[in-house]
Amino acid sequence: MRHFSLLLLISLLNLSFLPLTQAEDVATPAPAQPTAQTPVPSPVPKPATPTTATPIPKAPDVAARGHLLEDFHSGQVLAENNADERLEPASITKVMASYVIFKELAANKIQLTDMVTISERAWRMEGSRMFVEVGKQISVQDLLIGMIVQSGNDATVALAEHIAGTEEAFADSMNRYAAELGMTGSHFADASGMPHPEHYMTARDIAKMARALITEFPEYYKWYSMKEYTFNGIVQHNRNRLLWRDASVDGIKTGHTEAAGFCLVSSAQRDGMRLVAVVLGADSDNSRAAASQALLNYGFRFFETHKLYDANAKLVDARVWKGAQETVPLGLKSPLFVTIPRGQYDQLKASVQMPGQIIAPVAAATQLGSVQVKLGDKLLLEPSLTALQPVEECSIWQRAVDEVKLYVE
Repeated sequence: MRHFSLLLLISLLNLSFLPLTQAEDVATPAPAQPTAQTPVPSPVPKPATPTTATPIPKAPDVAARGHLLEDFHSGQVLAENNADERLEPASITKVMASYVIFKELAANKIQLTDMVTISERAWRMEGSRMFVEVGKQISVQDLLIGMIVQSGNDATVALAEHIAGTEEAFADSMNRYAAELGMTGSHFADASGMPHPEHYMTARDIAKMARALITEFPEYYKWYSMKEYTFNGIVQHNRNRLLWRDASVDGIKTGHTEAAGFCLVSSAQRDGMRLVAVVLGADSDNSRAAASQALLNYGFRFFETHKLYDANAKLVDARVWKGAQETVPLGLKSPLFVTIPRGQYDQLKASVQMPGQIIAPVAAATQLGSVQVKLGDKLLLEPSLTALQPVEECSIWQRAVDEVKLYVE
């Protein structure tokens, strides 16, 4: 009896909605289980001048307590050792301090032209200095460049006090932003990187911080490539030796205390590929520079990075049931980059995995499946696909039609 009733309902619905049935030539719905891999539109064309596949040697040995080499765009780690060990970062701390200050500038809470009165505490800071004088007023911009290029502890404390009242309160802001960036292995007790038992970072966190700085504040990042800065008649040179040795290097920051050793986070860009290298706890200035250079050269020589898909570009249409539209376009929230060994671009394969049935309503940005990117048989990436636009429910009669079709398939 139930079977007879179902057949009768199908007949009546087909008679009532014949024009819609005739027009329905979109892709058939997937089964309840996830679909087999469905081809994705091809990634961007391969390079006009193909590179020859190159065997990948062992990464350079680095004489330091921790190190990491990472591609800026894809985030893929190309070499690492003790990358999650909590170590003293010394003045690399100032990169995080500058990130917080740039956030304040972006929010219009301060201006580059604001004048900062130098406190006695800032003036008395030991270590590397900008040589500011107590009671003098200096612009935020001059103090920022002094902090970045000259690594001035006095400039750093003056800025921290100007923004948060005290250096300790400013350090709290640094910790808050670090948490937002996912820097789970870092904690700041001050703004300048002076030794403290509760002040530490990991090489992996430093790379995250560097990527955020370059991505969010390119207009200020240029200051990290300055080789020297003159203030109050005193010329001081940037301690990052790679700025003189390698024209592709445009930052970022050195650090040194007796406890931390010699540290350097550097970044370089060649032919559109950017790398970030972190070296912590080397035994000399020359050692940290040589190790960083070796890591950067290794990454550029043996790897290549490609942008496969743009953000919010349609990769595939998915069938939607009981919706005002029969399909919904799916894409990625962010651009998709991949870093692979040189000369192996032809081995990249991309496919999609989608849920078996998508039922309206569908909100924009809803996750619906994923893109699998493989190099040969090795899965490299699997970012989520999201709906690029919403799909509302259709009429009650069309929902009934779709309900029957879903039942019989």
